Amino acid sequence: MNRRHCATAAITLVCALALLTSTGQAMAAPVPDPSPSPSSSPAGSPTRYSNADLEKVREQIDTLYRKAGAATDAYNLAEEQTKKQSGEIVKLAKAIVDGQARIAALKDRAGAQAREQYRNGGLPPGAQLALSNDPKLFLDGLNKVRQSQHASKSLLSDLNQTQEDLETYTQDASANWEKLETNRVKQAKAKKKINARIKAAEKLESQLEEKERDRLRQLERDAADKAQTAWLSSGAIKDVSGGASAGGAAAVAFATAQIGKPYVWGAEGPGSYDCSGLTSQAWLAAKRPIPRTSQEQWRLLPRIDIQDMRPGDLIIYHADASHVGMYVGDGTIVHAPRPGRNVTLAGAGSMKILGVVRPDK
Repeated sequence: MNRRHCATAAITLVCALALLTSTGQAMAAPVPDPSPSPSSSPAGSPTRYSNADLEKVREQIDTLYRKAGAATDAYNLAEEQTKKQSGEIVKLAKAIVDGQARIAALKDRAGAQAREQYRNGGLPPGAQLALSNDPKLFLDGLNKVRQSQHASKSLLSDLNQTQEDLETYTQDASANWEKLETNRVKQAKAKKKINARIKAAEKLESQLEEKERDRLRQLERDAADKAQTAWLSSGAIKDVSGGASAGGAAAVAFATAQIGKPYVWGAEGPGSYDCSGLTSQAWLAAKRPIPRTSQEQWRLLPRIDIQDMRPGDLIIYHADASHVGMYVGDGTIVHAPRPGRNVTLAGAGSMKILGVVRPDK
């Protein structure tokens, strides 16, 4: 009887422990992020998002890609500066080598003069002739003394100047090396930000079903069309009628020929482009080099009013100048939109315009 009671108690205890363990695990389970929350659906059916949820996703993805665009500009600028500093270091290194060779040659000349004086009892040849009893030789000797003194003075001056130049080159090379390393660090940080934001955006999009991704693209088009319609209705380009310059026409021809090629951050052709890679290469093809990044294009190129816009001009977008497109006429731009999209035509007013610049003004 006692054994039965013990067995029963043991079984009861085991069951109670199992129940407690099960309850504890359920309470510790992570709660999924409710934003954006998919609409409820029957068990076993694919997760679906309402239009309101998809609009939130679209806005989040758009924000992430815009931030990635700003980081891409920082990356491109750092890369451009790195190339410049590398080129400066190469020039300075050559100047240092040339300077060292020149110092060695000057020292050889100075050594030759010293050896010549030693062979002549410590006096230069002109001084020996100056001591001659022959008046003609004496006058010739004076002239040669002056020439020798001038040559020695010139040699010493050249030697000192070359040494000073060499020190300056070395200091400049050191300073440029520090700038180079600083730019490399900036580039690495920008690259990290770009990758993080692009991955976050891609993750958001990858969680959608194919039909939801199609609806997302439609929402993108609807938002762009709405912004473009509002921009055109405002009369912003009512008086825009300027024709392209020869350079502008060449830049437009190059840019539109790239339609269909994928956006890749940091790319400047020929197989892929980011937004400013496309515009800078288009104007390079028109034989007018311009800054590499949209932010530098906005900062350095001449600005014009929208009413004076003509094909080939660059429209800079967003408050941080993180995007750029090329105006091609009729209220349209050609641009490289973002990762996952190709170079395409779009409404010039489909994004928030910061201003317009003209590369060939």
